[in-house]
Amino acid sequence: MSLRDSGLEYVGASRIEGPLVVVERVRDAGFDELVEIRDRGGRPRLGRVLDISQDAAVVQVLEGTEGLSCGTLRARFLGESLKLPVSESMLGRVFDGLGRPADGGPAPLSGDRRDVNGSPINPVARRYPREFIQTGISAIDGMNALVRGQKLPIFSGNGLPHDRVCAQLVRQARLPGEKGGFSIVFAAMGVKRDVADYFMRDFEESGALERVAMFLSLADAPGVERLLTPRAALTLAEYLAFDLGRHVLVVLTDMTNYCESLREVGTARGEIPGRKGYPGYLYSDLASIYERAGRVEGSGGSITQTAILTMPSDDISHPVPDLTGYITEGQIVLDRDLFQRGVYPPIAGLPSLSRLMKDGVGKGYTRGDHPALASQLFACYAYVKRVRALADIIGEDDLSAGDKLYLKFGENFERRFLNQGEHEDRPVETTLDLGWEMLSMLPREELHRVSGEMLDEHYKKNKERR
Repeated sequence: MSLRDSGLEYVGASRIEGPLVVVERVRDAGFDELVEIRDRGGRPRLGRVLDISQDAAVVQVLEGTEGLSCGTLRARFLGESLKLPVSESMLGRVFDGLGRPADGGPAPLSGDRRDVNGSPINPVARRYPREFIQTGISAIDGMNALVRGQKLPIFSGNGLPHDRVCAQLVRQARLPGEKGGFSIVFAAMGVKRDVADYFMRDFEESGALERVAMFLSLADAPGVERLLTPRAALTLAEYLAFDLGRHVLVVLTDMTNYCESLREVGTARGEIPGRKGYPGYLYSDLASIYERAGRVEGSGGSITQTAILTMPSDDISHPVPDLTGYITEGQIVLDRDLFQRGVYPPIAGLPSLSRLMKDGVGKGYTRGDHPALASQLFACYAYVKRVRALADIIGEDDLSAGDKLYLKFGENFERRFLNQGEHEDRPVETTLDLGWEMLSMLPREELHRVSGEMLDEHYKKNKERR
């Protein structure tokens, strides 16, 4: 990337703390301005102005401060913020966390350079997300449907198969009736090399690699680089969606690592910590990333976003998943108990939620019975949880006949509806029919959330088949 040079160079720094360098007597510098830092050997590193006062600038060095010395450091302020050259030719390429080629290829040829922080979207210009996206995963399509332009994160924990679930979602996601798939922008922050290799291998085997742009800031990269990686990835996604009219699926992993870097910088700046030591502006910072998904009037494209975040100790009330849940339109929660019992994907039935599902399913999108069927499945599975809790207290043998039937329903629901192959792509009609098959295990009078007409059409047919 080319940068404008102000020609003014400062020698020395008053102090170096973690990833931060404090340069004194700086004139005419601006917030978020790029800075070229050179060490004693002349090796350049990029930084950006994080804070500016009357006579000093706090510079965040994106490539780390190791080897820098206060006495010999040289800083040149470049007069602009970080900009990314955007081009359709970036699909099929691999870049580092700042958008520089990491695959040995040339830099993208583009005269269009865009600020990685994006441009604010007028809320009035946003189009409401509606079109149902078929993922082929019954637990999502049937009960937590994803719609085009939605942001739906995956809440997981260490050791759970969130990468496999996300790869399956990316591999299979499409709009029913449309042939073309999504363009994919993948951003990795602080993940291990084998995770990035897994996604790259999966994209290649599924034939999607040529429509994937990867931004990798892996575990061995400087932590502060992760703060710009999702922004660089979303800058390309916005160009593909709103300028070229493509439908883009953005994958961000792992947002917990991103937040750890944010906490590291906040600690180095001496900020007053909030919950769990995270900065008080964690909510607004996450919102500046998540809110770059959606649809815009005048453009035929869209950005659908899924972010993976691992919850420390599986704690869904941890600040990162807690605040993410307020910003996004739901969440897919992976359950450790289901995983340990061999259910894949181990998507928890009750904590998972898609707030936009009601606007993307039903007549004209999937099938007329879909909303009521999903509501009835939720209600029945919730009762299963209550019966299991009761059985833990009094024993299964002392349960009523009806409660024992619910236990049987719950076991079949998990083994046949939730459970499916990693490469099994179920059409939404198959998912809905399977849902009715599960409900047919229960007495008709127990099903209060579906109409009599639906019961006559679907319940009776499945009951006779049984």
